[in-house]
Amino acid sequence: MTLTKTFRLTLAAALGLSAAAASAQDCPADLPTIEPGKLTMSINASIPPAQYIDENGEIAGLHRELGDEIAKRLCLEPVYMNVDFAVQIPGLAADRWDMINTGLYFTEERAGIMQLVPYRINALALVAADGNPLGIEKPEDLAGRVVGVEIAGFEEKKINEINDEQVAAGLEPMDIRVFNTYGEVFLALGSGQIEAIFIGDATGTYYQEKGRFTMAVTGLYPGTPSAFAFDEPTLAQAVADVLNDMSEEGVYQEYMNASGATLIDVWPQWPGEFTYFYTGE
Repeated sequence: MTLTKTFRLTLAAALGLSAAAASAQDCPADLPTIEPGKLTMSINASIPPAQYIDENGEIAGLHRELGDEIAKRLCLEPVYMNVDFAVQIPGLAADRWDMINTGLYFTEERAGIMQLVPYRINALALVAADGNPLGIEKPEDLAGRVVGVEIAGFEEKKINEINDEQVAAGLEPMDIRVFNTYGEVFLALGSGQIEAIFIGDATGTYYQEKGRFTMAVTGLYPGTPSAFAFDEPTLAQAVADVLNDMSEEGVYQEYMNASGATLIDVWPQWPGEFTYFYTGE
């Protein structure tokens, strides 16, 4: 049974509980959404199993499920804008959507320009061609290699930092190539255009289970959270309140466990409840 099938089956019980909770609660009034009665979310549905297009052409995965659940509890209709990651932060600032729901990595820099609600923990991985023919075992093995990554994300920033450190230590530089989506990155690896991918653990595991690629290195740099992002503090806190309700009911834990995600409470900066982080003015 694949992770995705397990996720859908395990969610059945959780969804039954959450539906009852949603009907019993009062809906927040006058939430500052760009379209009344709707929660418009950006997503990049090219990173399975968290977000992808299923066999019916629908957006699926953990981020879609969480988005639907949050919107329902806020008594709003969920609306998804499937766009490249590079335009999501500018689009939020331009009021094209209310919420970024794409597994955005939490950073202090981003917390200075948006309200961030961390909700799960990530680790990173190196993915190689099937069987790991180059014998990649650590980031140092990427020296002189062609490495693919999605543009403008935490992974691109981190792999460049790693490369700079390795070059300063006397290793050969990587040839880092950026792509609009991780779907394009995996196509490039499959066709031999690149030799490895720097990506989140869960997505690497998904492709390995498909038998197409090999997780060469896992568990790199654990502890960085994914976060929902907002440009309206009232909406950010409303979503945090929903997550607290879901956690109290055990529904949040059901979603995380079913998808193989790590609960946010192991994050060293976890304040004990869901809230938004914002350091700007």
